[in-house]
Order: sequence, then structure tokens, then C-alpha cells
Amino acid sequence: MPTYKAPLDHYRFLINEVFDVAQLARLPGMEDFGPDVISSVLEEAARLAEHEIQPLNLPGDAEGCRYENGTVTTPKGFKQAYDRLCGGGWTGLTAETRYGGQGLPHVAGTAFEEMMSSANMAFGMFPGLSQGAYRAILNHGTDDQKDLYLPMLASGVWSGTMCLTESQCGTDLGLIRTKAIPAEDGSFRITGSKIFISAGEHDLTENIIHLVLAKLPDAPSGVKGISLFVVPKFMPVPNGNAWKAGTRNGVRCGSIEHKMGIKASPTCVINFDEATGWLVGEPHKGMRAMFTMMNAARLGVAMQGLGAAEVAYQNALTYANDRLQGRALKGPAAPAKPADPIIVHPDVRRTLLTIKAFTEGARALSVWVGMQLDIMHANPDPHAKQEAEDLLALMTPVLKAYFTDAGFESANMAMQVYGGHGYIHEWGMEQFVRDARITQIYEGANGIQALDLVGRKLPQNTGRLLRRFFHPVQQFCESNAADPTLAEFVVPVAKALGKLQYATVTVAQKGMANPDEAGAASSDYLRLFALVAMGYMWARMAKGATEKRPQAGERAPFSPARLRTARFFMARVLPEAEMRFRQVMAGGKSMMDMPADEFAA
Repeated sequence: MPTYKAPLDHYRFLINEVFDVAQLARLPGMEDFGPDVISSVLEEAARLAEHEIQPLNLPGDAEGCRYENGTVTTPKGFKQAYDRLCGGGWTGLTAETRYGGQGLPHVAGTAFEEMMSSANMAFGMFPGLSQGAYRAILNHGTDDQKDLYLPMLASGVWSGTMCLTESQCGTDLGLIRTKAIPAEDGSFRITGSKIFISAGEHDLTENIIHLVLAKLPDAPSGVKGISLFVVPKFMPVPNGNAWKAGTRNGVRCGSIEHKMGIKASPTCVINFDEATGWLVGEPHKGMRAMFTMMNAARLGVAMQGLGAAEVAYQNALTYANDRLQGRALKGPAAPAKPADPIIVHPDVRRTLLTIKAFTEGARALSVWVGMQLDIMHANPDPHAKQEAEDLLALMTPVLKAYFTDAGFESANMAMQVYGGHGYIHEWGMEQFVRDARITQIYEGANGIQALDLVGRKLPQNTGRLLRRFFHPVQQFCESNAADPTLAEFVVPVAKALGKLQYATVTVAQKGMANPDEAGAASSDYLRLFALVAMGYMWARMAKGATEKRPQAGERAPFSPARLRTARFFMARVLPEAEMRFRQVMAGGKSMMDMPADEFAA
């Protein structure tokens, strides 16, 4: 049976030794949430993930969800675990206190998302989808909509979905056919069918709030004609100071998909038959509200990629220490045993260290980005708020694509450590691989993330977003270049940054002359960007692991392991940046010159 232990030690290292998380407590509304409080919250989150949620993962995958006559039943134990999640306030961890949330920083929320994803990715889908719905209504809904829906979503008594995709269109949402006809009372009648709706129907909550993209009768063609509507499964009815689910709306689940992974999370076909809904935001401006949902979801999916890699690594490490097979190349390492544990073998160590270098670097990057979320939402300084918003917009496609690509690669490598046992269900590793695969596809396939990075984020505001990343990385390298203890970490990052900056100019110039050139370079460019970001994080962690604490005058905890992993990253992982640079510079001619009919030749 697989196991899971939340990486609390690493989070403590990051919030105490690497990042100035204490600055968040100086923001309005966050005065009570210093590093010690965040650490205590994460300790409680770890107990929940390890003891309540993780034990349901393997049996939940085997049982799956059951569909019958429009209703969906989740696996045994899910309802009880969800009720405990709500009872502890975890569904509203980062939600505003005025709507019943806990009001914690997003740094704590991203860490919680990683733990939930490692413990049970399918289970984590249910509260995760509600956060996207919450944020969309918070940012674009009317005051009445906020007062009605946000407390119910924050409490977890109601859950939320995003209803975007239709059978004829996924990424190209301008092709949607779902219609919204105005009614005399100010509401709308929604008719259409949506597919791939995660948690679109289930038995965990008393109501499900669907956020639906649809077109008004006078809508312009394409994406400029999309509007967003809130469509509850049951009509809300006043219940004292709160609300309850009333009569059934015209919303039905037509079926659930039979999937490769996350089988305990229902992926639904949702049919709307003149369902009553209300406009969220302005008519024909639904794409703006949709991106509020999508960006929140994309960061959540990034944490799923990290979570999958972390739990796969932990179990592969345990197996490598326990499995006896062969002898070390230099001679027996455990002469009293019939064979040595396979962790003595160089290739097993390479595999494990590759995963470890990813998970720890990605976790640092997620804390850094999570802090930008908090600064963007709570900092009263418009300049600081804009800087954080720019950096967040730039990094969202990078994290979504890289974390999920590397997360799947990590789970796959962890399976290799197991050999044949990794292919067997009871060991749990094959589930991690299956579950991780979807993260590269949903909430915008990773090729789309790469196009978003080079096509939208790079040229936006004449490169302003890029400067939010390039400047702090370059400043860090320059200010630490003279430190001999950091040279082995800073120099490789500075060189990789130079390659990235050169590649950026090249992609921009070629892309203006021929958009296919930017598209051809996009995936390799995103990977190059991610590797530089990871190198920057590892250099910062190396600095945190070598500096003495001002208070105690002693070295930070776990510094030897951090430094050894940092050296491995610089020597064996960051060199991939050179390959990606060469692929970007190769241009798109070799792929675009091939006629379509010759692909089958």
C-alpha cells in the first residue's frame, strides 16, 4: 500500500530561510498570519491529508464513481471525509472572512493544494473546482450574487463547477452553441450541453453551482459574444441568515466518462434544458470572467503536478531503500544481507535525485508565486500590486505546463524504480502515473500554455511582464556573484538566464515576421523559461541553506541535503536549458515545411 508524508520540513525551510513570508503579515487583513501561524496551519493540513484523505485514494480509484439515472455516487468514505474537510474550515481556507472564509494567505492555500493532490488527487478536485467558481463570482458578480453564493461556497455546503467545453469545441470557445434567452424577471433560460465537467454531479454537497459560458441572442460571433451565467442545480431559497437548496433547476447529468485516471472524480456531461441562470458580469464579457476561473484552476493543476511527483518520489524512495537486488558496483554495501538495497545503484540515484530536484525546486517556485497572489490581492500600493499581477500572469502558463509535464515524468520515473511491481495496482504507483497524465491536458493543454506564453505574455505591454522576472533574477545573480560559497549555483543560473534572454529576442523577432516561428519555438521556450526559474529557486535555496540565522547565529536546518540536491540540479538538470535553447534557435522550418499528406508517407 502506498503512503504519504507531507513535506512540512521543506515548507518550514522555505518560509523561514528562503522567502520573506513575514512581509505578508504586514499587509492589511493578514496581520495575524505570520510564518509561525502558517506553519501551524500546515501541520494541521498535513494531519488531515495523511490520515483522513490519503487512505481513501487507492480504494477510491478501484471503486470509482457510479452513475445511475442522472445521479452520481462517490466512492465509500468520500462523503464523510468531505464533511470533515468542511467542518475544519478547509474549503474556505483562503476565502475572505466577510464571506465566512478563514482569510489565510494564498501561500498556505497553495501548500494545502499540494498536500491534497499528493494524498488523493481525485478527492481534491471537489473543493478545488469550487475555488475557481468562488473567485469568478468574487471578481465579477453583483453584490447580491456575492452575498448569496460566496458564503455557501466558502463553507463547502455548496460546491462549484466551470462549464466551458462542448463536444465541438474545447480551446476555441468562440464555437460554443449553448444559448441564454432573457426572461421577463431579469434571469435567463440556459439551453445546451457541456462536456468534461469535473465534479459536475455528485453526492457530497446539497447544491452545485454551475458557472456556464453561453451566448445571448444578440451576441457577436466568436469569443467576443460569450457571456457567463451562474446556474444552480437547485434554486436557492432563503433559510434564516443563509440559503438552502430549493426546487430542482433544469440541470441534469447525462453521463460520466470512463477515464484513464482520477476515477474517483466524476467527469460529467451536463445538460441544460431552459435552466434558470443569472448573468455574471457584463453581457458578451464572459471571457474575462472565465480567465479568472481558468487562471486559478491552472495554478491548482500545477500543484497537482507537483503533488503527484512528491507522493511518487516518497514511495519510490522507500522502495529503493527496502528492495534488495544485486550488489553495489564497488562491492557489497550491506554484506550481512543477501543483496544490497537498490538505492546503491547510480541509475536509481539519478532517477530519485531528478525527481527530488524537481519537487523541491517547484515547491519553492510555488511559494514565490503564491506570495505574488497575496501581494496582488492585499497590498494597498498600486505599483506593488501591478508588479505582482504582472509576474503572476507571466508565471501561470509556465507553472501549469512545466509542473504537470515534469510531474508526469517524475511519476513515470518513480514507476521505473519499482520495476515490475510498479505496474501492479496494489502497489499504488501505477495510479500516480495515470492520475498525473490528465494534468497535462485539462485547464488548457500544455501546448496552449506555451502559445499563451510566447503569443500573449511576451509582447504584452512591450515586454513589461518579462521584466518582472528577468530583473529580480539578474539582480540576484549580480549581487551574489562575488560570494565564493554561491558561485557554483549563481554562475550556471546567470549563463542560463543569458540564453533565455537571447532566445526571447529571437522568438519575438521571428514571430513578428512569421507567427509559425513563435509557435514552433513555444514549447521549448517555455521549458527553457521554467528551467531558469527553477535554477533561480535552487540558487536562492542554496543561499538560504548556507547563510547563518541572524537570531541564533547557526546554520539553517537540513543544509547539507539542500546543497547536495542543488549541486545535482546545476550539474544534471539545468544543462537541459542548453538543449532547449538550441531547439528554439533551430526555428520552425524543419516542421512547417512538411506537407500534411506526407505525414502518412
